[in-house]
Amino acid sequence: MGVMIRLSSLMVLLLILLGQEVSSTLYKVGDMDSWGIPTDSKVYSKWPKSHSFKIGDSLLFLYPPSEDSLIQVTASNYKSCNTKDPILYMNDGNSLFNLTQNGTFYFTSGHSGNCQKYQKLLVSVGTYSAEADALSPSSSADADAPSYQNVFGSIPLSQKSSSSYISAFSIVVASLACVVFVGALM
Repeated sequence: MGVMIRLSSLMVLLLILLGQEVSSTLYKVGDMDSWGIPTDSKVYSKWPKSHSFKIGDSLLFLYPPSEDSLIQVTASNYKSCNTKDPILYMNDGNSLFNLTQNGTFYFTSGHSGNCQKYQKLLVSVGTYSAEADALSPSSSADADAPSYQNVFGSIPLSQKSSSSYISAFSIVVASLACVVFVGALM
């Protein structure tokens, strides 16, 4: 009888958790542009300012894997475009970075020379970082610098991700399966 009361309590708790809205957002970095050398030096410094990132959100970097890669770097390596000793290296062309904590994250292309062509991104989770302004390209960027066209097409994605809803559903289903299993043992 005590096991059934505990199982009933577990079911009530699961229903309460399922009733709470669990949401996260999947951001395609640069929105309609894929991860590449920008035609405007401020693309990747402007883009994060138009979003409010939170723990649980994800960043999707799309690029041709034969031509580029993505690395996460330290603040000083971001500023100096030093691609040696990255924190994280991804090269699959569909690189997904999950934001699991508050703070500032620094990304750049792993391809030699692309960081100097402003293919780098700074994302602040939780609060906007004044450091983002300090590390973004200055307004006096060289107007004579060559412009590089991004030839990899865009893939439209919806802003909202349903993965967190699926995860909550999966937890409930798994929990119910455990309840049935424990009940069968009795």
